[in-house]
Formats: sequence, structure tokens, C-alpha cells
Amino acid sequence: MKTSADPVRDYLSAVEREASALPADRRQELLADLAEHIEVTRAERPDAPIGEVLAALGDPRTIAATALTEAGNGFAAGAPARGDAGAPARQGKVHPLVPLLMLTLSMAFLMVFPDNPGPLIGVLFRITGAVLLCTSVHWTAVQKTSGVLLAAVLPSAIIATWNLSSGGPDAGTPALLANLAMLALMVGTAAWLWRVRRA
Repeated sequence: MKTSADPVRDYLSAVEREASALPADRRQELLADLAEHIEVTRAERPDAPIGEVLAALGDPRTIAATALTEAGNGFAAGAPARGDAGAPARQGKVHPLVPLLMLTLSMAFLMVFPDNPGPLIGVLFRITGAVLLCTSVHWTAVQKTSGVLLAAVLPSAIIATWNLSSGGPDAGTPALLANLAMLALMVGTAAWLWRVRRA
């Protein structure tokens, strides 16, 4: 007879298999983090089916590929090629506040310095913040995707649409209100990501 712990054991075994190229200590740390996260989630949501809890963590292959990328072994175990020029090797050591601040400050730079160098610094901050968020171990794949969409993609699309339709960023009060609304969205997204982060 299967116990309720079997799916968890199977899930962790699958992650361990997929992450076999990781150094043993890093692999054990990853498994311990996942086990702790599962335990905390089950304590917070005792009625949630275990399959739902495991699905929220993500596919074992994806988790292993992310861990391998962070360890600098991104091409092992079939992880996709990335053009981050070695940056993922540092991501596990980046404090979770860094990507959130970079994403939020990108809009502040655009508002304070509407001419050069504001747009350039803002875009660089937004791209770097999104990359750091995507490669961080502090959020699930769903949280990362939501954060990038709300704090990077949506504001960029709105800014591009605004600039193309109104002839540029110098549109007075409407532009200021739109920028403040986007800044509020980015701050709200950063606050949410900070609240749901994993230790």
C-alpha cells in the first residue's frame, strides 16, 4: 500500500537523478531545500493534494537544469544553452532583494532621467533584473514567470506603445500618470515576490 509520502519520495528521487551532474553537496542542499519547501507548503495548506504541491514546484528536469546552470554546468544533463555570458554561475549567491530592486529602479531611472542616460540604464536594469529573477532559487517557475511578465514585459510593452502612439515620452501629465501607474505595478509585483520568496 502506498503512503502519502511516496509521491514526495518519487519526486525527490527524480530531481536527484536529473541533477546527478551536480556536486554531491550541492545536490543534497537542493534536495533538502525542496523537501523543506514541500513540508512547509503541506503545513500551510494541509487540504491541498500532494500532486498540486509538487506541480507548483515544477518539473524535476527543469529544477535540475536550473540548479546545473547556477552551478556553471548549464550544458550538462540537457540544460538549454543560454547567452548570459557565465552570469548564472553567480545567481544562487545573489540576495533575493537585488533583482526586485533592479526591476523597480529601472522605472525610476526612466522617470528621473527621461533623456540620456535614463532610458539606457533603465533598460539595462530591467533586463538584468529579469535575468537574475529567472535564475534565482528563491521563487518557483510560476512566480518567476509572473514577476517577469508584470515587472518587465508589461511595462516595456506599455512604454513602447505609448512612445509610438503619442510621439514620445514628453506628453506632460498623462505621461507622468502612466509612469506612476507602471511604477506602482512594479513595486506591487516586487512586494509580492518578496513576500512569497523561499529562504
